[in-house]
Amino acid sequence: MNNLQQLLQEITGQWESAKNQPFTNHPLANKFRNEFVAAVKEIVSEVKPEFKINGSVGAGNWANVPWLSILDPDVTKTTQDGLYPVYLFKSDGSGVYLSLNQGTTIPAKKLGKRKAVQRARYFSEEAREKIKTSNSWSRGDINLLAKTPLGKSYEAPNIFSKYYPCENIPDHSVLKDDIFEILNIYENSKYLWINFNEKIGDSDSLMGKSIEMQRLSKPFVLMAGISGTGKTRFIRQQAELTGNLRETYCLIPVRPDWHDPSDLLGYISRLGQEGPCYVVSDFLRFIVRAWKDVVHEFSTINGRLDWVGRDLDNIRPFWLCLDEMNLAPVEQYFADFLAILETRKFLSEEELQCFNTDSNVERSYVYSSDSILKPEIFSQLDSQGLLKLRADLDLDESLFDSFWEYFRINGIPLPFNLIVAGTVNMDETTHGFSRKVIDRALTIDFGEFFPNDFDQFFEQRSEPIPLTYPCISSVTRSDLKDVDADPDGEKTVEFLTGINELLRGSPFELAYRALNELLLSVASHCPKNERDLMAVWDDFLMMKILPRVEGDQEKLSVFGADDVDLVEKNNILVNLGNFLERSMDKIWDDGRKDLFKTSIDDRSKELNVPCRSKNKIGWMRHRLLSNGFTSFWP
Repeated sequence: MNNLQQLLQEITGQWESAKNQPFTNHPLANKFRNEFVAAVKEIVSEVKPEFKINGSVGAGNWANVPWLSILDPDVTKTTQDGLYPVYLFKSDGSGVYLSLNQGTTIPAKKLGKRKAVQRARYFSEEAREKIKTSNSWSRGDINLLAKTPLGKSYEAPNIFSKYYPCENIPDHSVLKDDIFEILNIYENSKYLWINFNEKIGDSDSLMGKSIEMQRLSKPFVLMAGISGTGKTRFIRQQAELTGNLRETYCLIPVRPDWHDPSDLLGYISRLGQEGPCYVVSDFLRFIVRAWKDVVHEFSTINGRLDWVGRDLDNIRPFWLCLDEMNLAPVEQYFADFLAILETRKFLSEEELQCFNTDSNVERSYVYSSDSILKPEIFSQLDSQGLLKLRADLDLDESLFDSFWEYFRINGIPLPFNLIVAGTVNMDETTHGFSRKVIDRALTIDFGEFFPNDFDQFFEQRSEPIPLTYPCISSVTRSDLKDVDADPDGEKTVEFLTGINELLRGSPFELAYRALNELLLSVASHCPKNERDLMAVWDDFLMMKILPRVEGDQEKLSVFGADDVDLVEKNNILVNLGNFLERSMDKIWDDGRKDLFKTSIDDRSKELNVPCRSKNKIGWMRHRLLSNGFTSFWP
């Protein structure tokens, strides 16, 4: 009988050196194909003699990720499709996973790579919710340090896995028990898989979930509106549409006594006699969880430890909901996040080309951000404090050694796939927002964008489009080249210039940040015609410009307070309305496409809505005339 522990030790230990030697008839390749396959087959045959065991270290050349699969012929006859247990070796030989995995090669040919991965993720989420396993089985993505598209394609479809580092591979009896256990998991999962395929097939829609997602222009959203309209439920629904509630959603209720960033980010405690320790918050733990979804591998680049991310199509948005966000003063407890938010940066196409020329690692994007948890925090902790912090951040497994080392040296930056969504009510129990906060957020008037329709209470006829994180931080002309309605951005620049002329000299005047974010919105929505371009402008007015405007007759006057008739007829809102009526003439009276909702019955059908900024400006003007004061907020 072949000893499985000894075989795994030999394969992982010799893999790096073997890859640098000729492939044909190499002893390690033969050992893998013969002895390793025979050892696994001997164990599997005790309970499932009909199962097929296949292994590969490459065909003609060394594989980047060698594998050995266990196939139930009733489920699949190929690793390119279906559901199966598999041993997957890390590309550097540092360890091996025993994984319940899914083939995505054939689905990718039918659906495209992105949809195939999303389909696999959706089944993973369903299986993890319905199939019970012992705590020793991990439910997250695996990291094979793969360098090839084929090697990377094994990572995201993982459902359950167990990792064996090369220096700590269990003895034969434990490995045998693990095979029996994953075969039992496989048996419990395969009927779920068959039913899943009967329901889903090759459809573009997964259990009613739209596959296409709309990128936001900013990862910080304020959901404003009266209580009970479903703002928190909307954020939760977004997490369900784009990921998994257990993994990619975190709800944090804001307390009225929060007054500094430590209430959200955690703090160093020196209480007790064991030395200083860092008290980790749910927010910080969620940030680390989001980073785990981003990072594909760590490499030494230009002499320092740096990370290489997964393909953007394989990275899920992580939704953090700050419930009742303005029960406490946002500018105080959220100050660190607001500052770090502005440091996010993706390299432009030109910068990326230069980076890849100078770097020894080819990357499809490069992202950076200042640290939300500074490296100085790590230096203030002793060895016990560091061990506790690592455990509290869920990084204590050897699998996350590189994560821990990177964070310890560089601090913990903001991950680009983190979307912070705050629900806000504007009443006597809450705090208002400064323009500093409004300028850094997308403000969504929930009653305007997602109104409660009592006629659809029992049977919804429309649904929100799934939203995801931005992957551009500063717009260049190349980002607009596919925007048919405004390929060079000139129409958009002219539009915002006209608005800013009306606001010049007032507290509401706009700066470069506003123009960049409007162009980001245009690049994200990619309007094909002028009417849709105006719809993007309309939503931007609602999200970024009108929330800034508030005050009495004097503050909003363009002439001053001496001439009462002129004040009433020539204030900023009046002039803004006149300008928009001319600039957005195609949608001002006739309505426009809804960019954030779709029909449930026919997702290709456009939903038409009235011009939002027209209605809002009319409401704000009426409030100004009636009360002598107005603001965007209800």
